[in-house]
Amino acid sequence: MASSPAQAFSAAAAAAAGQQQYPAATLYLVATPIGNLADISLRAIHVLSLVDAVACEDTRVTAQLLNWLGLHKPLVALHQHNEQQAAQGLVQRLRDGQRVAYVSDAGTPAISDPGAVLVQAVQAQGLRVLPLPGASSAATALSVAGDTRAQGFRFVGFLPTKAAERRTVLQSLVGAPYSQILFEAPHRIAELLALLADLAPQQDLTLCRELTKQFETVHTAPASTFPEWLAADAQRSRGEFVLVLHAVEPAARDEGLPEEALRVLRVLLADLPLKQAAALAAEITGVARKLLYQQALAWKGDQD
Repeated sequence: MASSPAQAFSAAAAAAAGQQQYPAATLYLVATPIGNLADISLRAIHVLSLVDAVACEDTRVTAQLLNWLGLHKPLVALHQHNEQQAAQGLVQRLRDGQRVAYVSDAGTPAISDPGAVLVQAVQAQGLRVLPLPGASSAATALSVAGDTRAQGFRFVGFLPTKAAERRTVLQSLVGAPYSQILFEAPHRIAELLALLADLAPQQDLTLCRELTKQFETVHTAPASTFPEWLAADAQRSRGEFVLVLHAVEPAARDEGLPEEALRVLRVLLADLPLKQAAALAAEITGVARKLLYQQALAWKGDQD
């Protein structure tokens, strides 16, 4: 009798990962697919088959994943609204010698999803936490951005929802020498792209939509072109978004800073020492003091 797909998954997972030790009284952080179920690792399948309970962000989402794998485990909800309380119950399970897995709805836990509070609570009790690497939308987007100028990267995640706060945060991101990874929801993507086009028109941007899914989109171009690109096809506004704001070379950073910030900095430099002018310009415009100070130094170097 032929085995079911779920039985085949379990057999392959046990063969690949079964030789390793998986101690009891341990919390396992398990990365899950960000869209394509085939991206789950054999080790993740094996650990999910071993644990006594699975803590998860949404029990409905995780139940679907476990059913697809042919697994049936007690599910414990742990999300942003109950993380402190739920963490204590899971700590007790670990004290009782259980193995517990924690998964978010998609990707690697505790990056932009819940999980950090749980990890801290478990470690505070001297209990063990083991990570299982896997899918991450941030790393996936970064790998396809092709940002050759980047000196490292920064994970930003979701921006504030209030317009003034969003603009202030974005102003602080412009002109950095490293890649910066942002998340955005479909109902706010047009606003975000308009802001980036205004604040960093010449800075390259990579937009990733529906990563690993059937209608995956990856588009790289100067930020100024994105509002028109988005408006050209209604489908482009649908799904979940990861954006990579590309790095700017030192000599070109002044082009990425907002014009208003540059104007304020020039006015202040006429009457104030360099450091004081940069600090005051940062307070007035919301742009990072370090970026303004670097720009002032560049201007001074051009004059020397």
